[in-house]
Amino acid sequence: MIVRVLLGMLVAADIVLAGINWQMADANRTPQSQLNVLKRQHALLAADITRAETIRTTLPAVEQQCDTFFRQNFRPLASGYSSVVSDFGSLTRNAGLQAGNLSFHQHEPDKRGVTQVDILAVVDGDYPSVVRFINDLEHSDTFYVLDGLSLASSGSGGQLKLNLQLRTYFRT
Repeated sequence: MIVRVLLGMLVAADIVLAGINWQMADANRTPQSQLNVLKRQHALLAADITRAETIRTTLPAVEQQCDTFFRQNFRPLASGYSSVVSDFGSLTRNAGLQAGNLSFHQHEPDKRGVTQVDILAVVDGDYPSVVRFINDLEHSDTFYVLDGLSLASSGSGGQLKLNLQLRTYFRT
């Protein structure tokens, strides 16, 4: 019997709370609150439209910058390999290093005609020469991405062996 009374009181309290919740939800749906919600949505949409218009006006300049970067920094595929070999040779000579293996792995061109070429290289020399070489590589006219390097001692006299994983891009 006590359980039934407690259960009845619990159901009655639940009904009262549901009614209060319904009244509060109805109070939040006043015309003024709905107008405020619509004003906020309008302001957000207006800001989105302004950003879209800004993007639309600056897009031609960005496309031109991308095309200029593409033409200036990506070598033509026909002469790309020889220019990389020449550039790499002058970088190692200027730094006072001896170049070892230089191997390439060419990927398929993407939809814009850009071909990624992975380069593996080994150079030997002293520490200041290695630092000079990496600095010159970063400032080279040829666009290189340094993916990894490992440094090891190659014997006596402070000589180091630098293994490089690079990539560059050619345009077709």
